[in-house]
Amino acid sequence: MRAPALPEGQRPTILVVEDEAPLLTLLRYNLEKQGFRVEEATDGPEALIRVAEAKPDLMLLDWMLPAMSGLEVCRQLRRRAETRDLPIIMVTARTEEQDAVRALDTGADDHIGKPFTIEALMARIRAVMRRAAGPAAKGQLSWRDIVMDQDAHRVTRGGRPLHLGPTEYRLLEFFLQHPGRVFSREQLLDAVWGRDIHVELRTVDVHIRRLRKAVNGDGDADVIRTVRSAGYSLDTEG
Repeated sequence: MRAPALPEGQRPTILVVEDEAPLLTLLRYNLEKQGFRVEEATDGPEALIRVAEAKPDLMLLDWMLPAMSGLEVCRQLRRRAETRDLPIIMVTARTEEQDAVRALDTGADDHIGKPFTIEALMARIRAVMRRAAGPAAKGQLSWRDIVMDQDAHRVTRGGRPLHLGPTEYRLLEFFLQHPGRVFSREQLLDAVWGRDIHVELRTVDVHIRRLRKAVNGDGDADVIRTVRSAGYSLDTEG
């Protein structure tokens, strides 16, 4: 289904980083048909320049690129404050589970393997952009020394600002809404990623590790408790 046309300035921008010309043309055609504005880059250095010139709303990033791999592009973007929260979907021909985990560990918000259908890609794009957009104005959530200002989309712990990616933000928001309750990986997938998209269970573990790293500073108690054979909880052992 074709998305309703929006004025140029209101169309979300997707930067497609892909060196295969036929696939790049196909992606541009389908993304524009869905109402997106599309920018292109064919290698890693060009992608970094494009982002520096104008930050897109989402990056579709191929893993195997000339000059610089997609992993290195993702790694460099995550090191910069201005692109730390840029939604990134990694596109890869590598199908091993450890490769998907590696992409997520590097900082990608999601990944999709080649070959893929446009329908599957669009479902992932919509899901990642929903998470990146954050919740509507709701107020404030807090637990112990963690405070989430949902209106300003900011999180602090003990007054220290926390820098969270969109998925880590949604995970923490969900935990803050249900402190002390244990959730299985399947329940977290449904609540944070949504039921309309297939994501491996290991993806939850990767984002939990990233959330722990962001939330737990030196000397802080680990507030994300792992419950063996059950799941995760916003809680402490003590």
